[in-house]
Amino acid sequence: MAHTLPALPYAFDALEPHIDAKTMEIHSQKHHKAYVDNLNKALEAAPDLAGQDIVTLLRNIGSVPAAIKQAVINNGGGHHNHALFWEIMGPGAGGEPTGTLADAIKDAFGDFAKLKDTVKNNGITQFGSGWSWVVYNPTSGKLEAIKKPNQDSPLMEGLVPVFGVDVWEHAYYLKYQNLRAAYLDAWWNVVNWKAVEAKYVAAKAGK
Repeated sequence: MAHTLPALPYAFDALEPHIDAKTMEIHSQKHHKAYVDNLNKALEAAPDLAGQDIVTLLRNIGSVPAAIKQAVINNGGGHHNHALFWEIMGPGAGGEPTGTLADAIKDAFGDFAKLKDTVKNNGITQFGSGWSWVVYNPTSGKLEAIKKPNQDSPLMEGLVPVFGVDVWEHAYYLKYQNLRAAYLDAWWNVVNWKAVEAKYVAAKAGK
């Protein structure tokens, strides 16, 4: 089955004033759609892989034929990264995490403020395009903060993305122009912590 563009779970303007409606429209309906379309096109050359879900495909990137491997990394990563990005944001969100997720953050980073500083620093220092991620490491059993270039997925390294911030310029430039740090500060106001905690719990359970 072909990969498909997921429906945005809220209106384009739902994250205003922190992320503007036009950015959300272009980002989700143009950029994400291009990743999905180009992934499907690349997989035409490997029909045996076409039926794999996106997580399986990225986790087993080493088995993808060399001729289409980079296209799958770029577009498969772009598809999964963005699908997760839409899910872990929402209207009326923000604040601080609680419960199991808060405990995991405290264990890994010391406190929430340190996590925010680390995620922001990774986002600012990611040269060019990329993502600032918080992932679950099945080996250590802890959360980790990493940065990745372009659309490279943490799944390719055996890590499970729990939440991440897109720092490609198309994610923020219409509103924030060159002020990536201001975008990173504002982004915390749209984090859906219930969705993030659900992803953490699933990752810890190996799902």
